[in-house]
Amino acid sequence: MSDFRGGHGRSNGPRRNFDGPRRNFGPKEMHKATCAECGQECEVPFKPTEGRDVFCKECFQKKKAF
Repeated sequence: MSDFRGGHGRSNGPRRNFDGPRRNFGPKEMHKATCAECGQECEVPFKPTEGRDVFCKECFQKKKAF
């Protein structure tokens, strides 16, 4: 008798772990912005979009805590 169990593409073997070494894409380009919460100038690793609030690291952490 065959050990074929329905063909769902799954095996009962060990699962593959994709948590291998992370790629290093080099230093991120930083962009100057003004924090919408405290008004201080800060740098962020993305290009700010006009009309969307940007928060400095400290204010972002405070908002994330809620």
